[in-house]
Formats: sequence, C-alpha cells, structure tokens
Amino acid sequence: MTNRRIHLVWSNAVFTDPQSVTINAVANSLPRVDVGERTALYSKDDDTLQLTISHLETSRSRVRRMVRLDTKKMSSDPFVPANSREVSQSVYLVVDEPEDGAFTNAELLASAKGLIAWLSDANVTKVLAGES
Repeated sequence: MTNRRIHLVWSNAVFTDPQSVTINAVANSLPRVDVGERTALYSKDDDTLQLTISHLETSRSRVRRMVRLDTKKMSSDPFVPANSREVSQSVYLVVDEPEDGAFTNAELLASAKGLIAWLSDANVTKVLAGES
C-alpha cells in the first residue's frame, strides 16, 4: 500500500488566488494573504472575512483537515450601548482521518457530501436554536 500521508499532508498545492465566498448573495473576494507549510489564509481587504484551509498531523497518527470561515463586525456593547465593540464568529468543516490511508478520498468525499447535504437551512436553524 502506498503511504498517502506524504502525498496528502505535505502537498505544496494551494487553492487559486483569490478565493470567493458568497454570503447573502454577495460574492466576497478573498485574496491569499499567508501561506504556511500546510495552511493558507485568504482574507478580505478589511479583515472582516477570512478563510483558513489547513492540514494538521495530530499525535494519534491522524490528519485533521479544516476549512474555517471567520467573520468580524462592529456591534454595540450590550452593557454600554453607546460603545461599540468588535465581535467575531466562526464556522468550520473538519475532516479527521487516519493518516495511513485507510479511507479513500472518495469515501471521505462521500461522508463530507452527506454532512453538507444534511446541513439544510432547517437543520442549521435547529442547531443554532440549541437542538441536538
């Protein structure tokens, strides 16, 4: 069996620059602002929207692949409404797999697509309301 770890974890490939993320029907251009050995950061020019793509080798012989979208905005302070404060929120998709290639990319893709399909507006709204 071929060792997938070296090919997948140490890949020098990066996504195209810039990336585009559409929120509320508005396409946001996110140019690449940083590249590490196994990570890339794409950010809007005002830093209010950032996309991080990373691959982390964990201590249990696993690879954790993450896509993270961070949003920042100014909001009134609930304790002192005359004051503003910066607030942020994040949304992640993480794929955690054994680094020995026990799951094929096709199997991992099928699981990711299944979860993405489950994340309908109705189901996400229920999760945001605290249902489990």
